[in-house]
Amino acid sequence: MSIWDRITGRKSAAATDGLSDFLSALLRGGGKSKSGANVNLDTALKVGAVFACMRVISEGVAQVPFKLMRESRSSVSKHPQRQSATDHPLFDLLHRAPNSWQTSYEYRETMVLHAGLAGNAYAFKNVVTIGGRARIAELIQLDPGRVSVIQNEDWSLTYKVRGTSGEVKEFPQETIWHLRGPSWNGVMGLDVLKLAREAIGLAISTEESHAKLHEKGVRPSGIYSVDGTLQKEQYTALKDWIAKEHAGSENAGLPMVLDRSAKFIQQVMSGVDAQHLETRRYQVEEVCRYFRVLPLMVGHSDKTQTFASAEQMFLAHVVHTLMPWYERIQQSADVNLLTKAEREQGYYIKLAEAGLLRGAMKDTAEYLYRLALGGIMERNEARGKLDLNPIAGLDEPLTPTNMTTDPSGAVSTTPSGA
Repeated sequence: MSIWDRITGRKSAAATDGLSDFLSALLRGGGKSKSGANVNLDTALKVGAVFACMRVISEGVAQVPFKLMRESRSSVSKHPQRQSATDHPLFDLLHRAPNSWQTSYEYRETMVLHAGLAGNAYAFKNVVTIGGRARIAELIQLDPGRVSVIQNEDWSLTYKVRGTSGEVKEFPQETIWHLRGPSWNGVMGLDVLKLAREAIGLAISTEESHAKLHEKGVRPSGIYSVDGTLQKEQYTALKDWIAKEHAGSENAGLPMVLDRSAKFIQQVMSGVDAQHLETRRYQVEEVCRYFRVLPLMVGHSDKTQTFASAEQMFLAHVVHTLMPWYERIQQSADVNLLTKAEREQGYYIKLAEAGLLRGAMKDTAEYLYRLALGGIMERNEARGKLDLNPIAGLDEPLTPTNMTTDPSGAVSTTPSGA
């Protein structure tokens, strides 16, 4: 029996059903919001703002290189040399294939979906011994809805995993990679769907309400009043005539011709009166607040935006939305996937965000150039900021010519070139 069988109590061939198990488990959860809408994973992901927020975060994490790096002493500089640790078994696991059915991109995308919506992402570390040395052979994502965490008296953690058969197995802390979202107790991440239930519920309710208006051709209900008394047959015929000739979006805008001094008195607010669009726009912003995503990144913008402000917002998205996730994942991976001895040897795990900052590389280059030219930062130190290795002879800081000292020790303030 494989390790996957021992975890889930089923055949390994069914391992790819993990995501559907995750969905099914969370669908049983959720709760009713004050607006009347039931909020769970299924209904929440149908809200455009929720899906867009999680997509922009998960894809932002998944699309950058995920590498095992090693920092070592340089022979040409006092600054350390950084290089990809391609000779370490963990490198290919993180960079390309964490298991036999997922790519690194797919794995990280799903991991962030789990942590972002459920508050926690779990992976079983399948450790094998080769040549007397233990190594992680694969990372198997676990359904967050099937995992419970217990903190023991000695502060260690025990993970209880429920398989599809219903059998629960316990695993010690060192066998599980647990990525937490924002947490209150430091053990479990906060359930975002629960916290954002009212905001998401109102978004669901306003969308359903607006859809019902369009179902009737955006025609409000009202009273059709005629002189005299209608017989049962006349009432039925009139009702059928109104439904056939004036209901539905295809009849929207057509004039209603009335006889017998008939009057139509509107009784319900229109979509404009109810300010559906304003409410729905506000709910997009409210949902974005919970996921810390700028509304611009989910296609929600206003007319005051310019190209320059949009560029800064894209940069702010990287700095304030993605970078916290990068640091959270990097530190969690360092602690859970590397041994203390490996960390002391200079190994560390890196999400290379430089690819996302290409639009701001001009600003970055100017910033580093000015610091290096002014002698505030050594040139090799500036190269290190870009994850570039040091070059011989670039350890000494530059001294501006207008800040040199004469033999007496006095500082010269003569402008350069004077």
